[in-house]
Amino acid sequence: MEKGGGKRQLKVAREIQKDLAEIIRRKGMAFFGGAMVTVSEVRMSPDLSLAKTYVSIFPSEKAPEVMEILKENVKTIRGELGHEVGKQFRIVPEIVFYLDSTLDYVDHIEELLKK
Repeated sequence: MEKGGGKRQLKVAREIQKDLAEIIRRKGMAFFGGAMVTVSEVRMSPDLSLAKTYVSIFPSEKAPEVMEILKENVKTIRGELGHEVGKQFRIVPEIVFYLDSTLDYVDHIEELLKK
């Protein structure tokens, strides 16, 4: 039984990631102070009520500003997500944004390797 639930979680996570990426793309870089925002991963809670959404931000110096914009607009973004997935899912999950620092980590490693 658990395995099926896991598959559903992954399927829902992929759909939410695709839709959130499109919503963020439509808002455009100007909305985020000139930063490029990418939805790198979505992890769904087992009951599908929460979407932990990881975003990469380039340039990384703009991360605090962009995370604040995302936090301030989470209700609007969730509303737009509802329009996208309303027909497919009974409930629209709550969205919590997290900074994906993988890019910073890669940059750091590259800097270390240059030395």
